[in-house]
Amino acid sequence: MVCGKLTFISGGVRSGKSAYAEKLLVNEAQKNAARLVYIASGIATDSEMQARIERHKSDRSIHSWTTFEQPFELEKIVPSIQPGDYVLWDCLTTWLANELYVGWESGKPCIEQAGCIEQKETQLYTTIDALVSQAAHLVIVSNEVLDELPSNYAETEIYRLWLGRIHQALVKKADTAIEMDYGIPIVWKNERQEMKQ
Repeated sequence: MVCGKLTFISGGVRSGKSAYAEKLLVNEAQKNAARLVYIASGIATDSEMQARIERHKSDRSIHSWTTFEQPFELEKIVPSIQPGDYVLWDCLTTWLANELYVGWESGKPCIEQAGCIEQKETQLYTTIDALVSQAAHLVIVSNEVLDELPSNYAETEIYRLWLGRIHQALVKKADTAIEMDYGIPIVWKNERQEMKQ
């Protein structure tokens, strides 16, 4: 079975990473007359987040994206992906924050349960492999928050630790890894470069 491509794109807030990822997939999908799929992890918890979600929806509307809202349990999206789809998952950082606090309403969030995050990490990699086995191209977008000063809040540091660990694992899996800086893509890993070495 031929697997699709995996691209990992990270960058700071408002660095242009989502717009770049969308353009990349739109161009490829149009060339191949294929379906564009957007997996959204955001939850509108306040007016600012609601405005960002609405802006992203508006940006995608001209290209007929099929959108799935999947703030956690990413594995549930796998049956909805068709062979040859061009898939954008935006974003890993939001998904991780959502997953860490699953169970908070009962007083037992994942972040406080032994082994819970580890299970979610393992499931994530299995899900990414399943998506790549179906899609022609999967692009994962994530925020770069690891350049900031350490936080005084233990939970924030746990979040950063896990995000860094997952970023490294996904870059290792990826065919291409890009960091967006001021709207400029900096390619840190590229399948063509790797093959030449």
